[in-house]
Amino acid sequence: MSKTMPLKPYKSASHSKHWTQLQKLAEQKWSIAALFTQDETRTERFSAQAGALYMDYSKQCIDDTVLVGLLDLANSGDLAARIKALLQGAMVNTSEERAALHTALRLPATATLQVGNQDVVADVHHSLARVERLSARVRSGSWRGFSGKAITDVVNIGVGGSDLGPLMAATALDEWTDTDVVVHFVSNMDGSQLDNLLKRLSAETTLFIISSKSFGTVDTLSNAKTALSWLLATATLRAGTKDSVLRRHFIGISANSEKMNAWGIHPEHQLQLWDWVGGRFSLWSAIGLAIAIRIGMTQFRELLAGAHSMDVHFANADFANNLPVLLGLLAVWNSTFLHIHAHTVLPYDGRLSFLPSYLTQLEMESNGKSVTHDGERVDYDTCPILWGEIGSNAQHAFYQLLHQGTQHVSCDFIACVRHYSDEAQNASLQQQHELSLANCLAQSRVLAFGNAAIADTVAASESDKYKHYRGNQPSTTLLIDELTPHSLGALVALYEHKVYVMASIWDINPFDQWGVEMGKQMAETVYQALQQDSSSDFDTSTNQLLAHIRQLS
Repeated sequence: MSKTMPLKPYKSASHSKHWTQLQKLAEQKWSIAALFTQDETRTERFSAQAGALYMDYSKQCIDDTVLVGLLDLANSGDLAARIKALLQGAMVNTSEERAALHTALRLPATATLQVGNQDVVADVHHSLARVERLSARVRSGSWRGFSGKAITDVVNIGVGGSDLGPLMAATALDEWTDTDVVVHFVSNMDGSQLDNLLKRLSAETTLFIISSKSFGTVDTLSNAKTALSWLLATATLRAGTKDSVLRRHFIGISANSEKMNAWGIHPEHQLQLWDWVGGRFSLWSAIGLAIAIRIGMTQFRELLAGAHSMDVHFANADFANNLPVLLGLLAVWNSTFLHIHAHTVLPYDGRLSFLPSYLTQLEMESNGKSVTHDGERVDYDTCPILWGEIGSNAQHAFYQLLHQGTQHVSCDFIACVRHYSDEAQNASLQQQHELSLANCLAQSRVLAFGNAAIADTVAASESDKYKHYRGNQPSTTLLIDELTPHSLGALVALYEHKVYVMASIWDINPFDQWGVEMGKQMAETVYQALQQDSSSDFDTSTNQLLAHIRQLS
């Protein structure tokens, strides 16, 4: 790809008068219960909608003054210009001198986007056409293994975004599955996932997708090597050859064609990535092949269309009604100004079981930074620690801390309004769905208002303070009309853009991950020491641990 447009030297919001004003506002004692008592129309003002997504943020510790201050802060940091730069292919990834054009992956074919000498839209849709052809071959049964049998199982081998993105989406959209081909996901470098899977699969009918932007990620290639050895052991018994195994049982997805060629991936079975696609933003690309195999290309395109609809909203909606802008500004308010250092995502829908893990990577790998675009150390808090779980499971796990612990935690509640709407569905399932919705609304209510939210409950006495619910835990509730490929695409894009808004206010780069790279480099030196069984010049703790491992090996 040719060189992208340079990023303009934007103003830093942290040096604006609005930042100082928000710091002063944050010092006052905020009570969510008091805010509701003082203003019965609060929810009407502190809610917004975009397509199938409705957002109620009235249970946040904000009032009109804070909201205006946050919007002024966004404007003082040139957020509108930053959004435009992202969408038009400017060099927003400054440390690696790249664009971050994940939004281009879901542009319609009729759109135009030229970055340097690259016709981005044409290249993206050429790649999508190849995804469609390969997925159709697998789904139709025309893709055959080395022995001539049709493929019945597909294993996606990746790590990070190359695993979490497809896994999350394929799980969420499982009810849209229209093929008997089963898709599996493997990521752990220790081989335990793959080992358990290979014991159940047939080598003759299993296809592997190797997803790695660099095609050098040790986690992914270790699993791929083991898969190849497993296939060859069976192929030898069936008179198959290594060439036939590589050609009929592997698809590669990467930005590095040379390494795919060297590994043995047939050129017809290579799918392209670009350096401007970050792993945690890549499910919209060929990395989504596993999703397309499972739900079909028509529905995969609906997933892209839903994400694109949120891109359009992000680009055009007024900030006061812009869901990603509001969600991002609220996150900055909580983390930086109110010093709430933990955030949890709580989907009350089993289909979204992997969404918290996906968002954990998206936010913390993107915004876990402490240096500005200008290379200066920040003197304010950036990304909070994020985690989450299906709401009903979380209620029996860590809600105790949310309700009665000492930590302040902000929360996102996510639920689907409609589910099991088919008249043929069991009425008890609909009742279960309504029970889940009731729990979602009730939990956010108690977290906000404490004991006051519970009927017939008074303040805990001196002897039973263990029954006290302090409340005042801020939360946002996102309601989705119903979970479809389109609405899921919009939801994921909403959080992608939220991350960018936060990074823009903090003036950090959300698109690199040098901390991850350092960990990989250090692991390689330790691995070499472990393989060579030699003395090492590490710290005393690492040396002692290595010695203990060698003693037991």
